Amino acid sequence: MATTADIRNGLVIEYKGHRLKIIKFLHVKPGKGGAFVRTKLKNIVTGQVIDVTFRGGQKIFPVRVDTNEMQYLYSDSDSAIFMNNETFDQVPIPLEKIADESKLLKEGMNVEVSFVGEEVIGIKLPVFVELEVKETDPGVKGNTASGGSKPAVLETGYTLSVPLFINVGDKLKIDTRSGEYSERVR
Repeated sequence: MATTADIRNGLVIEYKGHRLKIIKFLHVKPGKGGAFVRTKLKNIVTGQVIDVTFRGGQKIFPVRVDTNEMQYLYSDSDSAIFMNNETFDQVPIPLEKIADESKLLKEGMNVEVSFVGEEVIGIKLPVFVELEVKETDPGVKGNTASGGSKPAVLETGYTLSVPLFINVGDKLKIDTRSGEYSERVR
């Protein structure tokens, strides 16, 4: 058992009969009255996001989450297939459960897969991934790093804004936390 002082992003708790993942939280200490914690919680089964406010010091019930390093193999029509690096077991994960992360998944990539018991609750990508540019407008001689930006489509189908000097075939380092361009890889 824990209290609101133990709340952190990514923590999975049991609340009103549902397992919810804390996406965002804010400790508030008003000048008058007791402290409280505003949270944004995501139901790990349905994906529904709700706002909940806890009183300061209120008890919460954390759920044990196990993680395994797994390799992304491929996607079919409705799920992504991952392989456990130790046991070589293959685990299908519904694409709607990892919709945000799937846009940066590349075949052969190792990720951390989180489980509550036997149920997959999500994946965690490496902080940076290297992906190749498949489509973008051609770069023009004289464009510098301090210039504007243009859209580019990566090998996974993800579209993002890149500097004007980026060309088709360039490998880019992408920050998976924000989904933004970080640098060109030589």
